[in-house]
Amino acid sequence: MKKVLVLGAGMVSRPLVVHLLKNGFQVKVASRTVSKAEALIKGFSNGTAEALNVNDEVHLDKLVADCDLTISLVPYTHHVQIANLCLKYKKHLITTSYVSKAMQDLDQSAKSAKLCFLNEIGLDPGIDHMSAMRIIHDVEKKGGRVVSFQSYCGGLPAMRHNNNPFGYKFSWSPRGVVMAGRNSGQFLQNGNVVFIPSKDLFKNYEIIDIDGVGSFEAYTNRNALPYQEIYGLKDARTIFRGTLRNAGWCYTMKKASELGLFDDTFREDLKKLTYHDMILKLIGREKSDDLPNDTARYLGLEKHDTVIQKFAWLGLFNAAPLPDENNVMDMFCALLQKKLVLKENELDLIVLYHRFIAEYKNKKQLITSLLVDEGIPDGDSAMSRTVSLPAAIAAVMILKGEINFPGVHIPVHPQIYDPVLNQLEGTGLKFIEKAVDYI
Repeated sequence: MKKVLVLGAGMVSRPLVVHLLKNGFQVKVASRTVSKAEALIKGFSNGTAEALNVNDEVHLDKLVADCDLTISLVPYTHHVQIANLCLKYKKHLITTSYVSKAMQDLDQSAKSAKLCFLNEIGLDPGIDHMSAMRIIHDVEKKGGRVVSFQSYCGGLPAMRHNNNPFGYKFSWSPRGVVMAGRNSGQFLQNGNVVFIPSKDLFKNYEIIDIDGVGSFEAYTNRNALPYQEIYGLKDARTIFRGTLRNAGWCYTMKKASELGLFDDTFREDLKKLTYHDMILKLIGREKSDDLPNDTARYLGLEKHDTVIQKFAWLGLFNAAPLPDENNVMDMFCALLQKKLVLKENELDLIVLYHRFIAEYKNKKQLITSLLVDEGIPDGDSAMSRTVSLPAAIAAVMILKGEINFPGVHIPVHPQIYDPVLNQLEGTGLKFIEKAVDYI
């Protein structure tokens, strides 16, 4: 029986673990909180759980040595360390994270060892790559070329459960969401390169309407320029990848960043203080008789501004004690995790939307591709399904020899994306694709 090591038992892990267990693999889930790992394998005799501090190199070394394939669902900062252990013991590797330069530098070593290091096999990145490449290759087969490509993805609360002032609930790591808000962005628009520095990320957004779904704020997601080569879009004059959020998110997050809530610098001076005390420090005051008003002035706002009201609702001005963290970002994230949570029986929503303009000899077409998925009542979230099922399906294919591409890869090959997308359709994750004449 093939052995799979799953590192991490967080919010998106369950569908992956269950899929592998149901396919008859021996699955070991290793997590900092062993009770979370135990919950994932409950009811399966071929699953085991183990406590792991991912910084414990000796323990991690032993776990990787004893498996056939490792799936890393821990923070991306650990992926290269894990990849090097996979090289040491000749084990395949899967992650759902973006390929870093350090990971890409292992390509030749993985090829020499005949190992597949498949990354970006989640939702975004992951399903977005696969669904886009299927359309791009189809256009090329028909003798056309893609001259514009725009892709948008968001994880949100289901519309009927969108019941807090932020218009957002966490279906994955709050810290990951906040850290993504510190990224700069870059894209191609009408042949011109547009760069958005991180400080202006939330200033540069557009409102897009998706038929049958709703209207959303969309802002740039990282650097879209490499996808001209990755996707083979040599004729494209517009290439954009964006994040979707409900109205008001960008304005609120911009002010949160300006206040210093995205700062993860070590702070010794916050021990045993309250959120009220922390905000005083962030706005440079020793005391305040009206902290919401003073915070508004610091941010150039009126006290009645919606952002100040949202901060008050969140609890930033309260005298509640700060959690045992050592930086402002994690203290902010602790509040987000507490207040912006999917409650029992509440569902999340995934929206993944592509727009292509394709040119043929005698016509142009606007092609759209839309995936909308809600969480399952009393079951898995849409985020957990869309992030982890592609990785689980790919893991089975690698272990069965159906994916045999040594090296560091992302899922842009038809031999990967066709079977993965086909199997995802069997779980209900299916795209609606439309093509109309474009004038």
